[in-house]
Amino acid sequence: MRSTARCSDADAAVAAFLGSHAADDVCRFVTSGRRSGQPHDIEIWFGVLDGRVVLVAGNGPSSDWYRNLVADPAVRVRIADRWLLGRAHPASAGGERAAAGEVMGAKYGWWGGDPSIGLTIDDWTWTVPAVLVDDLAFE
Repeated sequence: MRSTARCSDADAAVAAFLGSHAADDVCRFVTSGRRSGQPHDIEIWFGVLDGRVVLVAGNGPSSDWYRNLVADPAVRVRIADRWLLGRAHPASAGGERAAAGEVMGAKYGWWGGDPSIGLTIDDWTWTVPAVLVDDLAFE
């Protein structure tokens, strides 16, 4: 069993790492295939919120990676040259989703949306599913 001090030190190290890379453009996000069990690896925009990684499912809840994390929340995230393990969950309606939208809108608001899939920046920031990755630890 890890001591509370060691857990706090590890959490602080992860939070410091995330803070120092919050302006990075993309991360690698790996889920386990809900049917195959095989790694499903994507490159995706991300934000950092209170020591957590924030993602937005621009294609909505039908995105493979989103359906995979709903089936199995254990995920891997690579930011810069470091891999982290974590547990992903859809942001709850209200406070969590609003906070995720604020973080992602502030970072990527210049983007403007994707007309090819009918996605506006407002939809992306406030409506489509957002994901939070908690319990992060270096791999």
